[in-house]
Amino acid sequence: MLGEAHASSAEEVKGAVADISAGSVLPAHREDLELFTADGLRLVGELATPIDVAPVATIICLHPLTTHGGMMDSHVLRKMAWRLPALAGIAVLRFNMRGAVSALGASEGSYDEGLDEGLDLAAALAEVQRRGLPDPWIVGWSFGTAVALRHGNVDPVRGVVLLSPPLRGPEIDALPSWVNSLRPMTCLIPENDDYLKPDEARAGFAAVPHAEVIAVEGAGHLWVGERFVRVVLDEIVQRVLPGHAPLPVTWDGPMEKFSEF
Repeated sequence: MLGEAHASSAEEVKGAVADISAGSVLPAHREDLELFTADGLRLVGELATPIDVAPVATIICLHPLTTHGGMMDSHVLRKMAWRLPALAGIAVLRFNMRGAVSALGASEGSYDEGLDEGLDLAAALAEVQRRGLPDPWIVGWSFGTAVALRHGNVDPVRGVVLLSPPLRGPEIDALPSWVNSLRPMTCLIPENDDYLKPDEARAGFAAVPHAEVIAVEGAGHLWVGERFVRVVLDEIVQRVLPGHAPLPVTWDGPMEKFSEF
């Protein structure tokens, strides 16, 4: 069952084929962990891995803006951890960057506008390497895309997926460093984004010739709605594991149902 740190309530469902919905928590090995940064901070997080088999790839999640409630439990990242180990065999590492707080706890330090958050990403990558987890990809959302663009063009990162990137000054300045990178870059841009519309994204990311910009019709910056979550997860899996999307929309094994209430 889900621990108290991860859910307000959860009901276990057994035995019948069921639709995968917003609150579906599929089986995985879930381990709370601590990351330690080069400047001496302790960060809290969770690693979700497939049960009984080795993961075939790894995703490191970088959450939205810390000062506006962004954290490891931001809903798209949480649903990645709830679904992808079981549906795609992908390990998902999500954590609170410095100053962020979630049900699991608070990470030390304070928000640094994407600068020292690079040390947080480095700590996560070090943990992935320490554990021998394969083929790490970075998935950043909103502020997390800024951290990915500024600090993610490093080994052993295999590629990046950017959800709702605002693409502001420091991130624009970071784009030239990606021009000669062999790491794939995919940008998922909501049609109704508050900060960067698809046409603006195409113009901005044209600085990186291999950047793929995908407009998602009807979506907003926060990707509210199960149909948009499914689009995001399918696009991520197609990049990380080509040929493994779309993901199943039903599950015939044990499953927990999460509720905020």
